[in-house]
Amino acid sequence: MAADRAAEQTTGPVRRVRTPAGDPAWQVDGYREIKELLTDPRLGRSHPQPQQAARYSESGFIGQPSGSDPENERAEHARFRRVLSRSFSARRMQALRPRVTELASGLLDELGQQVPPVDFHERVSFPLPVLVICELLGVPYEDREEFRAYSDQMADMTDQATSRAGMQGLFTYMTALVERKRTTPGVDVISDLILAQQTETFPEEGIASAAAGLLFAGHITTVNVIDRGVLLLCADAGHRAALAADPGLVGRAVEEILRMPTPLPNTSRPVPVGPTRYAHADIDIGGVTIGTGDLVLLNARGANCDREVFTNPERFDITRTDNPHLTFGHGAHFCPGAPLARIELQALFEMLPARFPTLRPAVPVEELRTRTNLIFGGLTELPVTW
Repeated sequence: MAADRAAEQTTGPVRRVRTPAGDPAWQVDGYREIKELLTDPRLGRSHPQPQQAARYSESGFIGQPSGSDPENERAEHARFRRVLSRSFSARRMQALRPRVTELASGLLDELGQQVPPVDFHERVSFPLPVLVICELLGVPYEDREEFRAYSDQMADMTDQATSRAGMQGLFTYMTALVERKRTTPGVDVISDLILAQQTETFPEEGIASAAAGLLFAGHITTVNVIDRGVLLLCADAGHRAALAADPGLVGRAVEEILRMPTPLPNTSRPVPVGPTRYAHADIDIGGVTIGTGDLVLLNARGANCDREVFTNPERFDITRTDNPHLTFGHGAHFCPGAPLARIELQALFEMLPARFPTLRPAVPVEELRTRTNLIFGGLTELPVTW
């Protein structure tokens, strides 16, 4: 009977869906419910029977459980959060701001020297986060095409072998880099992780694994947000002009870009991309019971458009003052790289409207191609003119 009720639960803030892999899951769309679950210790990335767990996709990086021991998962998460809180401290991030601004300005200078149309995705959106995360982690920028290929493989939702090959490739690359850092440490996050082993207990391979995850997540998501921000501002001449006239609006503008969904037609998935979690015990929420072992998808995109929290959520408004979006998560699962991403986005969008006041897509928006096979989606290119 409970199974019948679960099967019928297709509306409300918590509802039953089918993942792109064809497995059943609970999709959570409500802001209040997602915020509550992000602080619930009964939800995690592990599953007691990983081989039998429901999957979001064939991607080994996000679409499947990470292990089978909830206690070990929580302890490992806490250890790395302690280390990363130092590496991504507010003081360290603010110290990076002038360098990030310099990098963004240089990329815009190079963009202005090109004859339009130019691929903004390739010229600015991709290199800026990669340059920044490489400097922060201590990864050679000249290796970007190698780890870009691994990242695209990891994110493949349709082919498990491809995804796992990308994960192994990036892990192998990072393992070699970690070994070099042991003999020649620098002022970077990988060196911080190595040094932290003197006081924290985590396995040798944990450093390479964590560094690989930081490199992957530290650039691919920000690339997509930059593309989204360009499209949103290009579609609203008033907001673009206001930001050009008053760069002080950039903080609010960036938060609104982070909150808004991508303004592209036909880009929705059967289940939105987001953190995949498994219930370690029965959880009553949103009028339903999520059973132990069930897959839970936290739809931050839905939460960020919750009318109980946001006024006129469908409207892009860079003057919005109350904007508690959940794009970076919440509580213990708040993204440690959020301050860095904000600095990158603020540096770029503070300059872009004034430097390129007539910037616009060089093709109709509906003709832009998206990477539908990848876990984080995103554009294949963003041709612009001015």
